[in-house]
Amino acid sequence: MDRKEQKGLNHEVKWRHPGGKLREFGPESLSDVELVAILISSGIKGKPAEKIAHEILAKFGSFKGMTNKPLHEFLGIRGLGNVKAIRIAAAFEIARRIAKRH
Repeated sequence: MDRKEQKGLNHEVKWRHPGGKLREFGPESLSDVELVAILISSGIKGKPAEKIAHEILAKFGSFKGMTNKPLHEFLGIRGLGNVKAIRIAAAFEIARRIAKRH
């Protein structure tokens, strides 16, 4: 089965990590939680990256709610340390710069 045929089966495939889903079906196929989970990369014992990502989005409400938040607000979420919070902040800064240029 080629990639195009697999795209039609998106709802049937269960991925262990959203990176595989992105690779196979493209970034537009991922939920907001899955996109944040990719930035987080890994979870902690008993709390996978997807659960941490869900908590982040629940706390801030949306990507827009996450914008321009200080790092300490992210660090209050269990499983989200300095490196992961910095990764998220960097991704938002990249997006801000792209939006500013258009």
